[in-house]
Amino acid sequence: MRSIIVSKDNDGDYCNIQEALDAIPYDEDGEIIVKEGVYNEKLFSDKRSLTIKGEGKVVITYGQGAREILSDGLKRGTFRTYTAFFSGRKLRLENITIENSAGSGKKVGQALALYLDAEESVLENVVLKGYQDTLFLSPLPDSEREKRGFYGPRYLCDRKRTSLTYIGGRIEGSVDFIFGGGDALFKDTEIVSVEEGYVTAPSGNRDWEGMVFDSCRFTSTLFEKESVYLMRPWRDEGKAIFRNCTFGAHINRKGFSPWPGREEYSHLSTFKMENCSFI
Repeated sequence: MRSIIVSKDNDGDYCNIQEALDAIPYDEDGEIIVKEGVYNEKLFSDKRSLTIKGEGKVVITYGQGAREILSDGLKRGTFRTYTAFFSGRKLRLENITIENSAGSGKKVGQALALYLDAEESVLENVVLKGYQDTLFLSPLPDSEREKRGFYGPRYLCDRKRTSLTYIGGRIEGSVDFIFGGGDALFKDTEIVSVEEGYVTAPSGNRDWEGMVFDSCRFTSTLFEKESVYLMRPWRDEGKAIFRNCTFGAHINRKGFSPWPGREEYSHLSTFKMENCSFI
Protein backbone atom coordinates (compact mmCIF):
# COMPACT_ATOMS: atom_id res chain seq x y z
CA MET A 1 0.00 0.00 0.00
CA ARG A 2 1.20 3.51 -0.82
CA SER A 3 0.67 5.76 2.22
CA ILE A 4 0.83 9.55 1.98
CA ILE A 5 0.48 12.26 4.61
CA VAL A 6 -1.07 15.64 3.74
CA SER A 7 -0.44 18.56 6.06
CA LYS A 8 -0.92 22.30 5.72
CA ASP A 9 1.98 22.78 8.13
CA ASN A 10 4.58 21.36 5.70
CA ASP A 11 5.29 18.36 7.94
CA GLY A 12 3.79 15.80 5.53
CA ASP A 13 4.46 14.53 2.03
CA TYR A 14 2.16 17.06 0.38
CA CYS A 15 0.40 20.28 1.35
CA ASN A 16 -2.81 19.62 -0.56
CA ILE A 17 -5.00 16.58 -1.12
CA GLN A 18 -5.19 16.63 -4.92
CA GLU A 19 -1.41 16.38 -5.25
CA ALA A 20 -1.50 13.34 -2.95
CA LEU A 21 -4.22 11.76 -5.09
CA ASP A 22 -2.21 12.39 -8.25
CA ALA A 23 0.78 10.61 -6.69
CA ILE A 24 -1.07 7.27 -6.31
CA PRO A 25 -1.03 4.97 -9.37
CA TYR A 26 -4.43 3.52 -10.25
CA ASP A 27 -3.43 -0.10 -9.64
CA GLU A 28 -1.92 0.48 -6.17
CA ASP A 29 -3.87 0.51 -2.92
CA GLY A 30 -3.63 4.03 -1.59
CA GLU A 31 -4.04 5.57 1.85
CA ILE A 32 -4.00 9.30 2.49
CA ILE A 33 -3.83 10.67 6.03
CA VAL A 34 -5.02 14.28 6.09
CA LYS A 35 -3.99 16.35 9.08
CA GLU A 36 -6.22 18.98 10.64
CA GLY A 37 -7.07 22.03 8.59
CA VAL A 38 -9.36 23.62 6.03
CA TYR A 39 -8.50 22.57 2.48
CA ASN A 40 -9.92 24.82 -0.23
CA GLU A 41 -9.81 22.29 -3.05
CA LYS A 42 -11.89 20.73 -5.81
CA LEU A 43 -10.92 17.05 -5.86
CA PHE A 44 -11.02 14.48 -8.67
CA SER A 45 -10.00 10.89 -7.96
CA ASP A 46 -10.15 7.67 -9.99
CA LYS A 47 -8.25 4.99 -8.03
CA ARG A 48 -8.74 1.25 -7.79
CA SER A 49 -8.68 1.19 -3.98
CA LEU A 50 -8.39 4.32 -1.87
CA THR A 51 -8.72 5.28 1.80
CA ILE A 52 -8.71 8.86 3.09
CA LYS A 53 -8.62 9.46 6.85
CA GLY A 54 -8.80 12.77 8.63
CA GLU A 55 -6.85 13.52 11.80
CA GLY A 56 -8.50 16.19 13.89
CA LYS A 57 -10.98 18.53 12.19
CA VAL A 58 -10.52 18.23 8.43
CA VAL A 59 -12.72 20.29 6.10
CA ILE A 60 -12.60 20.11 2.30
CA THR A 61 -14.52 23.05 0.84
CA TYR A 62 -15.23 24.56 -2.55
CA GLY A 63 -18.11 26.57 -3.96
CA GLN A 64 -19.63 26.15 -7.41
CA GLY A 65 -23.28 26.25 -8.46
CA ALA A 66 -25.10 24.92 -11.50
CA ARG A 67 -26.37 28.32 -12.65
CA GLU A 68 -22.89 29.80 -13.06
CA ILE A 69 -22.26 30.93 -16.67
CA LEU A 70 -18.88 29.76 -17.97
CA SER A 71 -16.63 31.27 -20.62
CA ASP A 72 -18.36 29.27 -23.39
CA GLY A 73 -21.65 30.93 -22.48
CA LEU A 74 -23.15 27.72 -21.06
CA LYS A 75 -24.21 27.00 -17.51
CA ARG A 76 -21.91 24.88 -15.38
CA GLY A 77 -24.72 22.38 -14.76
CA THR A 78 -25.28 20.04 -11.83
CA PHE A 79 -22.60 17.43 -12.36
CA ARG A 80 -19.63 19.77 -12.71
CA THR A 81 -20.27 21.51 -9.40
CA TYR A 82 -18.81 18.80 -7.12
CA THR A 83 -16.34 19.64 -4.39
CA ALA A 84 -15.10 16.04 -4.46
CA PHE A 85 -15.48 13.34 -7.14
CA PHE A 86 -14.45 9.74 -6.41
CA SER A 87 -14.51 6.83 -8.84
CA GLY A 88 -12.72 3.46 -8.99
CA ARG A 89 -13.50 0.13 -7.34
CA LYS A 90 -13.21 0.67 -3.58
CA LEU A 91 -13.34 3.86 -1.53
CA ARG A 92 -13.23 4.52 2.21
CA LEU A 93 -13.54 7.97 3.78
CA GLU A 94 -13.22 8.58 7.52
CA ASN A 95 -13.47 11.62 9.80
CA ILE A 96 -13.70 14.37 7.21
CA THR A 97 -16.13 17.12 6.21
CA ILE A 98 -16.84 17.84 2.54
CA GLU A 99 -18.69 21.04 1.78
CA ASN A 100 -20.04 22.91 -1.21
CA SER A 101 -20.05 26.51 -0.03
CA ALA A 102 -21.84 28.01 -3.06
CA GLY A 103 -24.97 28.67 -1.02
CA SER A 104 -28.71 28.15 -1.26
CA GLY A 105 -30.09 26.40 -4.31
CA LYS A 106 -32.64 29.19 -4.57
CA LYS A 107 -29.77 31.42 -5.69
CA VAL A 108 -27.10 29.17 -7.22
CA GLY A 109 -29.01 26.05 -8.27
CA GLN A 110 -27.67 22.56 -7.69
CA ALA A 111 -24.31 22.34 -5.93
CA LEU A 112 -22.78 18.94 -5.17
CA ALA A 113 -20.53 18.40 -2.20
CA LEU A 114 -19.77 14.77 -3.09
CA TYR A 115 -20.12 12.88 -6.37
CA LEU A 116 -19.72 9.16 -5.61
CA ASP A 117 -18.92 6.95 -8.61
CA ALA A 118 -16.88 4.20 -6.88
CA GLU A 119 -18.25 0.67 -7.16
CA GLU A 120 -18.09 0.13 -3.37
CA SER A 121 -17.87 3.01 -0.89
CA VAL A 122 -17.77 3.12 2.89
CA LEU A 123 -18.05 6.49 4.65
CA GLU A 124 -17.67 6.62 8.43
CA ASN A 125 -18.01 9.74 10.56
CA VAL A 126 -18.20 11.89 7.43
CA VAL A 127 -20.07 15.20 7.29
CA LEU A 128 -21.47 16.46 3.99
CA LYS A 129 -22.69 20.05 3.82
CA GLY A 130 -24.62 21.77 1.08
CA TYR A 131 -28.08 22.81 -0.02
CA GLN A 132 -29.53 21.43 -3.25
CA ASP A 133 -28.07 18.07 -4.41
CA THR A 134 -25.46 17.65 -1.66
CA LEU A 135 -24.73 13.95 -2.33
CA PHE A 136 -24.98 12.22 -5.71
CA LEU A 137 -24.84 8.43 -5.94
CA SER A 138 -24.07 7.13 -9.42
CA PRO A 139 -25.21 5.73 -11.78
CA LEU A 140 -26.95 8.43 -13.69
CA PRO A 141 -30.32 7.54 -15.22
CA ASP A 142 -30.16 6.02 -18.69
CA SER A 143 -31.37 9.17 -20.43
CA GLU A 144 -31.65 12.90 -19.88
CA ARG A 145 -34.88 14.82 -19.67
CA GLU A 146 -33.23 18.03 -20.83
CA LYS A 147 -30.30 18.65 -23.17
CA ARG A 148 -26.88 18.61 -21.43
CA GLY A 149 -28.59 17.76 -18.17
CA PHE A 150 -25.96 15.13 -17.31
CA TYR A 151 -22.92 16.97 -18.69
CA GLY A 152 -20.00 16.07 -16.44
CA PRO A 153 -17.36 13.44 -15.61
CA ARG A 154 -19.26 10.23 -16.45
CA TYR A 155 -22.21 11.23 -18.60
CA LEU A 156 -20.96 9.30 -21.67
CA CYS A 157 -20.02 6.13 -19.74
CA ASP A 158 -21.94 2.89 -19.37
CA ARG A 159 -24.15 2.91 -16.29
CA LYS A 160 -22.83 0.64 -13.53
CA ARG A 161 -24.44 -0.33 -10.25
CA THR A 162 -22.75 1.06 -7.14
CA SER A 163 -23.13 0.63 -3.39
CA LEU A 164 -22.53 2.88 -0.39
CA THR A 165 -22.45 2.19 3.34
CA TYR A 166 -22.67 5.43 5.35
CA ILE A 167 -22.06 5.01 9.09
CA GLY A 168 -22.71 7.81 11.57
CA GLY A 169 -21.84 11.31 10.47
CA ARG A 170 -24.20 13.95 9.13
CA ILE A 171 -25.63 15.08 5.80
CA GLU A 172 -27.03 18.59 5.39
CA GLY A 173 -29.11 19.95 2.55
CA SER A 174 -32.41 21.29 1.24
CA VAL A 175 -33.77 20.01 -2.08
CA ASP A 176 -33.12 16.44 -3.34
CA PHE A 177 -29.97 16.49 -1.30
CA ILE A 178 -29.42 12.72 -1.39
CA PHE A 179 -30.08 11.60 -4.95
CA GLY A 180 -29.10 9.22 -7.72
CA GLY A 181 -29.29 5.59 -8.77
CA GLY A 182 -26.86 3.84 -6.43
CA ASP A 183 -27.74 1.46 -3.60
CA ALA A 184 -27.06 3.04 -0.21
CA LEU A 185 -27.40 2.10 3.44
CA PHE A 186 -27.33 5.01 5.91
CA LYS A 187 -26.86 3.78 9.47
CA ASP A 188 -27.13 6.01 12.56
CA THR A 189 -26.71 9.12 10.41
CA GLU A 190 -28.12 12.57 11.18
CA ILE A 191 -29.99 13.98 8.18
CA VAL A 192 -30.36 17.75 8.52
CA SER A 193 -32.72 19.90 6.44
CA VAL A 194 -31.41 23.46 6.24
CA GLU A 195 -34.37 24.70 4.15
CA GLU A 196 -37.74 23.34 3.08
CA GLY A 197 -37.61 20.72 0.35
CA TYR A 198 -37.04 17.02 -0.24
CA VAL A 199 -34.51 14.72 1.39
CA THR A 200 -34.12 12.03 -1.28
CA ALA A 201 -34.59 11.79 -5.04
CA PRO A 202 -33.75 8.19 -5.97
CA SER A 203 -33.53 6.99 -9.57
CA GLY A 204 -32.33 3.38 -9.40
CA ASN A 205 -33.83 0.20 -10.81
CA ARG A 206 -36.80 -1.16 -8.85
CA ASP A 207 -35.02 -4.54 -8.55
CA TRP A 208 -32.06 -2.94 -6.76
CA GLU A 209 -31.82 -2.14 -3.05
CA GLY A 210 -32.27 1.59 -3.44
CA MET A 211 -31.74 3.95 -0.50
CA VAL A 212 -32.21 2.51 2.99
CA PHE A 213 -32.10 4.65 6.14
CA ASP A 214 -31.70 2.62 9.34
CA SER A 215 -31.89 4.27 12.78
CA CYS A 216 -31.27 7.72 11.35
CA ARG A 217 -32.30 11.04 12.91
CA PHE A 218 -34.00 13.61 10.68
CA THR A 219 -33.50 17.03 12.24
CA SER A 220 -33.77 20.68 11.24
CA THR A 221 -33.58 24.23 12.48
CA LEU A 222 -36.70 25.04 10.43
CA PHE A 223 -39.72 26.36 12.26
CA GLU A 224 -42.23 25.52 9.53
CA LYS A 225 -43.88 22.21 10.28
CA GLU A 226 -44.19 19.50 7.62
CA SER A 227 -42.20 21.54 5.09
CA VAL A 228 -39.87 18.69 4.05
CA TYR A 229 -40.76 15.46 2.23
CA LEU A 230 -38.65 12.34 2.66
CA MET A 231 -38.73 11.29 -0.99
CA ARG A 232 -39.71 12.25 -4.50
CA PRO A 233 -38.62 9.84 -7.26
CA TRP A 234 -36.22 11.41 -9.76
CA ARG A 235 -36.99 8.44 -11.99
CA ASP A 236 -40.19 6.45 -11.80
CA GLU A 237 -38.72 3.30 -10.19
CA GLY A 238 -36.80 5.09 -7.44
CA LYS A 239 -36.75 3.42 -4.00
CA ALA A 240 -36.30 4.81 -0.48
CA ILE A 241 -36.97 2.87 2.73
CA PHE A 242 -36.86 4.31 6.25
CA ARG A 243 -36.51 1.94 9.22
CA ASN A 244 -36.36 2.72 12.94
CA CYS A 245 -35.88 6.42 12.18
CA THR A 246 -37.00 9.48 14.12
CA PHE A 247 -38.45 12.51 12.35
CA GLY A 248 -38.68 16.08 13.55
CA ALA A 249 -41.76 18.23 13.05
CA HIS A 250 -40.34 19.57 9.77
CA ILE A 251 -40.99 16.23 8.04
CA ASN A 252 -44.32 15.99 6.23
CA ARG A 253 -46.22 13.02 7.61
CA LYS A 254 -47.09 11.81 4.13
CA GLY A 255 -43.38 11.41 3.52
CA PHE A 256 -43.76 10.92 -0.23
CA SER A 257 -44.24 13.51 -2.95
CA PRO A 258 -44.53 12.69 -6.67
CA TRP A 259 -42.08 14.17 -9.15
CA PRO A 260 -43.72 17.16 -10.85
CA GLY A 261 -45.28 16.08 -14.12
CA ARG A 262 -44.82 12.37 -13.34
CA GLU A 263 -47.69 11.95 -10.90
CA GLU A 264 -49.34 9.18 -12.92
CA TYR A 265 -46.22 7.01 -12.57
CA SER A 266 -45.90 7.26 -8.80
CA HIS A 267 -47.11 3.68 -8.38
CA LEU A 268 -43.86 2.46 -9.95
CA SER A 269 -41.73 3.83 -7.11
CA THR A 270 -41.12 2.29 -3.68
CA PHE A 271 -41.50 4.31 -0.48
CA LYS A 272 -41.72 2.73 2.97
CA MET A 273 -41.58 3.86 6.60
CA GLU A 274 -41.10 0.95 9.01
CA ASN A 275 -41.13 1.34 12.80
CA CYS A 276 -40.45 5.06 12.58
CA SER A 277 -41.64 7.83 14.91
CA PHE A 278 -42.29 11.57 14.83
CA ILE A 279 -40.95 13.57 17.77
